Amino acid sequence: MKRLKFANGDTMPALGLGTWRSKPNEVYEAVLHAIKTGYRHIDCAHVYKNEKEIGDALNRAISEGWVKREELWITSKLWNDSHLKADVLPAMETTLKNLQLDYLDLYLVHWPVAIKKGVDFPSGPGDFLTYQEAPLSETWMAMETLWDKKLARHIGLSNFNTLKLDEIRKDARVQPEVNQVELHPYLPQEKLKAYCDKHAIWLTGYGPLGAAYRVANDEVDHPILLEDGDLKKVAQKHQATVAQVVLAWGMQRGTSVVPKSTNPQRITENFGALQISLDEADMEVIQNLKGPFRYTPGPAWVENGSPYSYSDLWEENI
Repeated sequence: MKRLKFANGDTMPALGLGTWRSKPNEVYEAVLHAIKTGYRHIDCAHVYKNEKEIGDALNRAISEGWVKREELWITSKLWNDSHLKADVLPAMETTLKNLQLDYLDLYLVHWPVAIKKGVDFPSGPGDFLTYQEAPLSETWMAMETLWDKKLARHIGLSNFNTLKLDEIRKDARVQPEVNQVELHPYLPQEKLKAYCDKHAIWLTGYGPLGAAYRVANDEVDHPILLEDGDLKKVAQKHQATVAQVVLAWGMQRGTSVVPKSTNPQRITENFGALQISLDEADMEVIQNLKGPFRYTPGPAWVENGSPYSYSDLWEENI
């Protein structure tokens, strides 16, 4: 298993199982199959509404001796309705209870936007909190307290651009160590990656296979990554699937990837990406693919009377 090493010596598996949009009646078996296959990194979030079932699977795998807790890397995320300082610890405690764990290996601020308590996704201006009402610096201070209490061995961010990373870093007592963002060959995030490399922040790629479901749902009008002709040629060269090539590309760049699936065959197939080594010619082909295409633009956070703009979320020059 390829791993990314942290300053304290901890290592995060470069390949994990994503659980976004994994239905509660499917995610239990998916996590168990992933652990049997060899996955040790499970990526979760409170807003996915399936952490209890994931916790049941983790509890079974650990209690039956399939794996030790210390061999697992479990990530979760603070939802946008819990950015106020008083709400951060209770949010963490809820996630730990649902996952049936004493600590997380990594806890992330899910988005750099805040909404009112109890709101999943905003429907009007009254659902938002401004940066003045919920400063990111205060949210991060509360995250640092979780680190102090050893409830999270590492803390980080998700969907943060370089400007927002700067905002956190300049006053941070505990520096963020991970930033999870949309990352794939159609959106390689070169500028953000260079920044994170410079400041010892690991990047994790969500939607690493291109989120074709958003194209199918008419959320975006982009080409489908896994149907790219150049990627198919690279895959054929390696007698691999396009998905395996794309995941191998992400890991060879020194990032981690968390493809979502509840399909046992796909979970196993994705794990096979660990056996693929792309050469310089392959990497150059992938570097020259069309794009950038963002499949998760985040309109919910900038519409409906939001005080936020896309510049609060994404790099303006990528």
